[in-house]
Amino acid sequence: RNRCQRLDLSGNARNCFLAGNPDSYRNLIGKGLRCLLDVPHAEVYRNAHHSLGSLCSQSSQPLVEKIPSLQISSVGQPPRHFPAWNIQINRSFHTSPSLQAAPVPLFWIIVKPAQKLFAIILGRSIRKWWKALPPNKRELFKESARRNKWKILLGVSSLGVVFVMFYFTHLEETPITGRARLLVFGKEHFRELSQMEYDMWMEQFKSQMLPETDARYQVVERVVGHLSESNKDIPQVSALKWVIHVVDEPGVNAFVLPNGQVFVFTGLLDAVSDIHQLSFILGHEIAHAVLEHAAEKASLVHFLDFLSLIFLTMIWAICPRDSLAVVGQWIQGKLQEFIFDRPYSRTLEAEADKVGLQFAAKACVDVRASSVFWQQMELAEAIQGQPKLPEWLSTHPSHENRAEHLDSLIPEALKIRESCNCPSLSGPDPRLIFRLNMQHLLESSKGQQTPNSTKQDPSKPKLDFPHT
Repeated sequence: RNRCQRLDLSGNARNCFLAGNPDSYRNLIGKGLRCLLDVPHAEVYRNAHHSLGSLCSQSSQPLVEKIPSLQISSVGQPPRHFPAWNIQINRSFHTSPSLQAAPVPLFWIIVKPAQKLFAIILGRSIRKWWKALPPNKRELFKESARRNKWKILLGVSSLGVVFVMFYFTHLEETPITGRARLLVFGKEHFRELSQMEYDMWMEQFKSQMLPETDARYQVVERVVGHLSESNKDIPQVSALKWVIHVVDEPGVNAFVLPNGQVFVFTGLLDAVSDIHQLSFILGHEIAHAVLEHAAEKASLVHFLDFLSLIFLTMIWAICPRDSLAVVGQWIQGKLQEFIFDRPYSRTLEAEADKVGLQFAAKACVDVRASSVFWQQMELAEAIQGQPKLPEWLSTHPSHENRAEHLDSLIPEALKIRESCNCPSLSGPDPRLIFRLNMQHLLESSKGQQTPNSTKQDPSKPKLDFPHT
């Protein structure tokens, strides 16, 4: 068992360049941005099998000892506790960075529409050519195809073998988990893209960045520094510098770019109940970066899009009219999205949850608080009356399934925490506290149901939400 070193977070450090290595979002080809905590879809990444002794390179003092509670305030303002129910849901971003260079992924982003246009023109030309053939020549062509069916089958099989060989020759192991995954683009290309995305974010939020003297910035800085220091035995964590940015935005959002830029919105700080939840969320985002999910997701999308060109050509060649071809193309795109893209994103999210929980455990965080956060998010959306979409429509697991998955991982995380010589957890289990509060909430709501409840003023709150 490796001996752990204590991390002192009591100083007023102002240097936001902390040791670590991130790499972020998922569908840079499709949307150009990474929105890692898209709450309404939770709209991104698997199992670590190391011995408990090797998981801990330094014994981490629990962050809560240095920051007893999440009492964060701006300079000159009284401190306040983050209300768990004051949540504004943040939808996906749809902005694009300015084109300053043409790295390989960006090149394919540019040529992808041209590829689709070429496939449509080719398929349409084949259809017109076939319709223009006289009946006798059509029969001759069919007869020739029947005579050479084995040659045609051999050609199609050869093309399939090329795709299979390409796939297996571009497989590599995911860091930490060892899962085999397709990786077409190199890390250096995504660092170039992440720099462009970083410039875009900085331009968009240049007037909303909190200064380093703000207490909220300092808490995020200390949490990220504590997580990176506690996991510096992982090469991918210690390879880059982490740079902290806290954006004064109400959206519940946080993400990490491949070049080590950490962005946290104040809406997320308002949504978490304590320092443990914040540590887990940031551990989740760091896990996305360390596991290189951005490059992985972009590689899969690129590979599937290239395969889909063959089917797109066939659709436009077979469909008798352009209108039917358009419908067929739309169906093909939706099938690819719901059969491959979204399930894959949910798998990546589950992997990031597991690895992020391990990162938090090594930092002596109370990992039991991780599932409570998603239970709070589910309750908050129910209170706001947001529709509950089926999980298969989302790029993220549902809040309920996410909480259940984390609950199943907590026993292993507690063992990791114990192996790092962390102090024993004191106080009741936060999951139990949440359940008791929910019971109290239901009892309060039943007590407020009176015969004249239909005449109650709708502007007045019906429930009193006890804080977790």
